[in-house]
Amino acid sequence: MLQDPSNRAKDVPEFGGIGMRILVIGSGGREHALCWALLASSLTDALYCAPGNAGIAQDADCVPIRADDIPAIRAFARDNAIDLVVVGPEAPLCAGLVDALNEDGTLAFGPTAAAARLEGSKGFTKDICARYGIPTAAYARFSDLGAARAELARTGAPVVIKADGLAAGKGVIMAETNDQAEAALRDMLEGASFGAAGAEVVMEEWLHGEEASFFALVDGDTALPLASAQDHKRVGDGDTGPNTGGMGAYSPAPIVTGAVAGRIMDEIIEPTLRAMKDMGCPYSGVLYAGLMITDSGPKLIEYNVRFGDPECQVLMARLKSDLLPGLIAAADGGLRHFDLRWHDDAALTVVMAARGYPGSYASGTEIRGIEKAEGIDGVTVFHAGTAMQDGRLVAAGGRVLNVTARAPTIREAQAKAYRAVDCIDWPGGFCRRDIGFRAV
Repeated sequence: MLQDPSNRAKDVPEFGGIGMRILVIGSGGREHALCWALLASSLTDALYCAPGNAGIAQDADCVPIRADDIPAIRAFARDNAIDLVVVGPEAPLCAGLVDALNEDGTLAFGPTAAAARLEGSKGFTKDICARYGIPTAAYARFSDLGAARAELARTGAPVVIKADGLAAGKGVIMAETNDQAEAALRDMLEGASFGAAGAEVVMEEWLHGEEASFFALVDGDTALPLASAQDHKRVGDGDTGPNTGGMGAYSPAPIVTGAVAGRIMDEIIEPTLRAMKDMGCPYSGVLYAGLMITDSGPKLIEYNVRFGDPECQVLMARLKSDLLPGLIAAADGGLRHFDLRWHDDAALTVVMAARGYPGSYASGTEIRGIEKAEGIDGVTVFHAGTAMQDGRLVAAGGRVLNVTARAPTIREAQAKAYRAVDCIDWPGGFCRRDIGFRAV
């Protein structure tokens, strides 16, 4: 395991001497990493997760409530005297879960529905960038196929076609040819391949550079930068094949130097906070900027309104401070005089997915060898889509495991993570074998 929770929290002061009852919302690897970190806090008295998964059940009490069942979550929080709700996925945030909890007087970590539009509508975010001078790719918004085709004829490929709404990380088509772009536009605007999320599309300039992820805790007024990371969206080695929810990540991202981080805060994060406040929907929670580091500097690709998945896993592996006070400070406006400490070590996570992902895949295939993998010093396996079936651990999703390692360098973390991957006996799964290749 990466840490002994009893050791990690020894230097954390008591938060008024009162243990907290915490509810985490979600069922993926991100939520397992959050539960794992929160369990290590000396401030945690009781930890629940709705709905959780087989791995999360080792760290928290899982309750059978869907992440989008807002009435049931509200009732559970009231009935169980929950002190803090930590919302993992984007869908309940965009649906107004935090608003509902706020109405009940329950402290919640995450943005309101109005602020969550930064992820819920790509067009909304692009318009903010245009209005506030935030560097991003040139773009145009379309709900009419004919108008979109006319713009494509004018600009030509390569272009990026994005469904405006939430599409589980799969609504972005990197169209290298006009034919690919035409097909994407037809699928979204006429074929309804992404349902209501694709009823409007954003057509963007294809940016050149190196991608990176940048995270900040935000309390409406103050932004506290977190560690950088870089993920791998394409399903195949060498960044080939279709986009996925993420096939692996590492932290820190060498491309995000101190100078680059300063520009990201000054040119992207801070203006966004001002914009949201000006619009009457101040942002609170974690703000995740997907960036392209170009020759002219960082440019915003998109915003996510929650911890990335699988970036959260490598961030939690590197976090030296107690996570819980940071989440509380963001939720109740106390970040101005707050700070977090990070391990100098690097962390890297490899996603093991069900064969066929991101297309159709089989569920229920048995997984063995997790204990052997976690026997390697500095390794933990976060569960993303698992369940227990007749006493066996089985796959229950597309992305199933996050094999995570911490080591002094990215190269060493990579070697350790793949050594752990090779300990896992799961014929029904696969992974990329090159996570971290840009950094090593």
